[in-house]
Amino acid sequence: MTRAFTTPTAEWIAAELRQEIARGVLKAGQPLPQEEIAARFGVSKIPAREALLQLRAEGLVTFYPNRGAVVSQLSAEEVEEIYAMRIALETLALRRAVLHLTRADFVRLEGLIVIMDEEPAPLKWSELNWEFHATLYRPCGMPRLLETVRVLHANVQRYVAMYLANPEHHAEAQAQHRAILATCRQGDADAATTLLAQHLQHAADKMRKLLDHHTPTTQPA
Repeated sequence: MTRAFTTPTAEWIAAELRQEIARGVLKAGQPLPQEEIAARFGVSKIPAREALLQLRAEGLVTFYPNRGAVVSQLSAEEVEEIYAMRIALETLALRRAVLHLTRADFVRLEGLIVIMDEEPAPLKWSELNWEFHATLYRPCGMPRLLETVRVLHANVQRYVAMYLANPEHHAEAQAQHRAILATCRQGDADAATTLLAQHLQHAADKMRKLLDHHTPTTQPA
């Protein structure tokens, strides 16, 4: 579970920094000095540090001795581990959710797919993708599991946007979404979870190849 905040300000700062990491405004290995963050948001160092600690709990920030906080960088192996966790948790969530999806849920899911078909911006598409998956899983009635899945998704969101810059990957993902949704409409939990596992593994394989060929940013010593 994520760490509780002591002030609303810390939550707001964490949300802003989280979005900047996802968009690539804050890049892997970039220092995040508490003093600069506090000055930027017009707060004391305490909420700035609380925000950084929250992002560390989510895997988005790393603390180094005598160097402070930097934006985390995931290796191909770490992305693979995150997706292995996602497959285990998200298939469990979907299996429990399938029979509880309502007509309103299906209308929302169909609408999201249509919007995603026309969305050209990879980061915005990634945000819609998360909303699609979250809508599928929400009826499972397991809020702690869903929060863990959200954090795992946030860890790879910036890499998902890189991967989806290729239009071919976008089309593949949409076809997979439609197939998953069709099995959910049929109430076939076995088929839905099988397709979901394949969908997530497909994304993991593509991202691993991308990161294997990506020169890593030098991390602080």
